[in-house]
Amino acid sequence: METLNALQEKLKKLPDKPGVYLFKNNEGNIIYIGKAVVLKNRVRQYFQSGKKDTKVAAMVLEADDLDYIITDSEKEALILECNLIKKHRPHYNILFKDDKHYPYVRIDLKEDFPRVEVVRSIKDDGAKYFGPYLAAHLIREVLDSLMKNFPLRQCKKDIEKAIRRKERPCLNHQLNRCFAPCAGRISREDYKTILNEVVDFLSGRYEELITQLEDEMATASQRMEYEKCAMLRDRIITVKDIMQKQKASFPDLNDKDIFALAKEDGEAVVQALFIRRGKMEYTERFYLIFEEETDEELLSHAIKQYYLSTPNIPRQIYLPVEIPEKELIESWLSEKRGSRVYISAPKIGDHKKLIRLAELNAAESMQRKLVVRKREYEKTIGACEGLAEALNIPYKLHRMECYDISNIQGTDSVGSLVVFIDGKPDNKEYRRFKIKTVQGADDFKSMAEIIERRFKRALSLYSSDEKAASGFENLPDLVIIDGGKGQLHAAYDAMASLGMENTPIIGLAKQEEEIYLPFEKEPLILSKQSEELKLLQRIRDEAHRFAVTFHRSLREKKVGKSVLDEISGIGSKRKKALLKYFKATRNIGNASIEELLKAGLDKKSADAVFSFFQNKKDNQ
Repeated sequence: METLNALQEKLKKLPDKPGVYLFKNNEGNIIYIGKAVVLKNRVRQYFQSGKKDTKVAAMVLEADDLDYIITDSEKEALILECNLIKKHRPHYNILFKDDKHYPYVRIDLKEDFPRVEVVRSIKDDGAKYFGPYLAAHLIREVLDSLMKNFPLRQCKKDIEKAIRRKERPCLNHQLNRCFAPCAGRISREDYKTILNEVVDFLSGRYEELITQLEDEMATASQRMEYEKCAMLRDRIITVKDIMQKQKASFPDLNDKDIFALAKEDGEAVVQALFIRRGKMEYTERFYLIFEEETDEELLSHAIKQYYLSTPNIPRQIYLPVEIPEKELIESWLSEKRGSRVYISAPKIGDHKKLIRLAELNAAESMQRKLVVRKREYEKTIGACEGLAEALNIPYKLHRMECYDISNIQGTDSVGSLVVFIDGKPDNKEYRRFKIKTVQGADDFKSMAEIIERRFKRALSLYSSDEKAASGFENLPDLVIIDGGKGQLHAAYDAMASLGMENTPIIGLAKQEEEIYLPFEKEPLILSKQSEELKLLQRIRDEAHRFAVTFHRSLREKKVGKSVLDEISGIGSKRKKALLKYFKATRNIGNASIEELLKAGLDKKSADAVFSFFQNKKDNQ
């Protein structure tokens, strides 16, 4: 009641100015961010009687506190709202599910010998940025092709310092992938000429660049500079090759962005096509989660969030529907671009065809996502449900545990426990066991030991307040034993001795992939193609991998031990040097001080090694 009264007091004192408001829950976390032309009017609407959207009603019910920031204009409020949503990602706002930082190409033209580099963020540093690009590996492939024929530097060396020191060129120069400005092999003017050609290419001026290179090649040919001619020819081939990768072109050369939307089951995909100089240069797609927002609201949010973090704003933006706050967003983008920006929803013509193309891509992306989600469900939760039915377990298999034993001829015997939650591995719940009570290779007794230790620990935690200190307090819905009847019965007897005999348990034999159950003579056979058996195999194989990895690490540690470890002052490097020189420990024990010195030891270390082995011989 006290909180409600405090909130009501804040509502009374809201100013009649534009700004951004922030609702918070009782833990102080921001749950919703909005903007308003008049804060007082907009925020009070949330608390007026009348029908509200489900999401709005839930947000108002959860709201425990209110904060706001006054701005000079609605445009400032829009920009601030976008920035705050991106930073805090409140629960009740429309959220980008895949909020990626797409790659850009950065060239700092202020440097004497600029580098061409791929970055993930844009800074106000005066450098020239190109992009964003859909995927880093695609732009890196393009740059790799460019650098073979436009060999600009890729290192971060201080060029002036390198020239003063008369440093030798690196391997890239020897591979003809760098002009070696660090060694003074190219002038600033010539370097800038090549750089400008790369800038032209990245800016999309392919034809101009090819014409320029062809002119240079003709001039070089007239002067009989045949090496330069061949180099220019290769550059032209590279540019034309990349040009041919363009899949679409359009009748006008205006820059434009096209956005479209597809929705399904509370998720949406926004498909964007980016056309520069009449060619589709790249595409992007964004996944959003939403509740009751309309197409218009989702697209409005998507373009606000997208243009908030990119400097490349075209003159024209085309959408399938008219969006709210169109004039305000146009004004903001125009100010950011430095010239007029138009947002349109064409009904006919070429631009409507582009929107249909974007919608087709959005729908296809959504269908792909649904197929992947369905497949993932079938492999995990669906397989768990099918397995519960096949084993006559009357509840959901949320947590499944699998156990395995690993040893070689009974030495360093270990056990493993892996945990799958809803059909997916949960690595933080994995546990390893060193077998303590069993001598030799007895998998049955070893299995009984680790099962007893695991469930004893669980029972002790349930009778105390130590639950937070261990992962053993969570009991499984199904126990899986890597092995046949013998391992299964050993595990079951261990569980029964602790009163856990009602916990479902099965054994999975490797050869025929048969499933054994306690007190059942015949094994359960599942189809080799069934997702239920494939899930059991994944769990079993993971338990085996985890056990073998632990066993191998113990053996490697054991093998790595040496009598040399007992000598003070002999660390791993000196131990390796001695073993490399003498081949075996017994040879070191028989060596004189002079021989030890030849192996690379100093006088003090040689004396220590010699004295150690002499004492050992005297004691024997």
